[in-house]
Amino acid sequence: MRLNELRDNDGARKPAKRIGRGIGSGTGKTSGKGHKGQKARSGGAARYFEGGQMPIYRRLPKRGFKNPGRASYAIVNLETLEKAVEGGRIEAGTTVDADLLVKTGILRRALDGVRLLGRGELSKALTIEVSGASASAIAAVEKAGGRVVVAGRSTASGENEG
Repeated sequence: MRLNELRDNDGARKPAKRIGRGIGSGTGKTSGKGHKGQKARSGGAARYFEGGQMPIYRRLPKRGFKNPGRASYAIVNLETLEKAVEGGRIEAGTTVDADLLVKTGILRRALDGVRLLGRGELSKALTIEVSGASASAIAAVEKAGGRVVVAGRSTASGENEG
């Protein structure tokens, strides 16, 4: 098969309905919109309007609290860092922080900080500076000979905070 032989399956693309093209087309004159009224006009009908009855979004109770100032963290797993080290994007022994993760393309953006999680293994020693880290991630990094600096506090061997 060649690129010039590729085509859609039969019935995959339906021709567009040509409305307003005479009475013989079946969708002439009012173009399938009936006579007058809000739905026949340009702009269509109001999306949540229910004919004057109390709309469902106002009938149902609102529950809970959504904190508009909640911090949202970018997640990085150990397996992602390991792939980056193996791929040569991060050199062993370097300090890994949010700026480096964005610059190497591991993260698109750092959001309100980076949180390190412990999925996967790490074989090379890295110094990792993050906003938060799970206990399993800290243990795995220290096992590989590295260390994790969590938002201003260092976690060297013996003082596992997380």
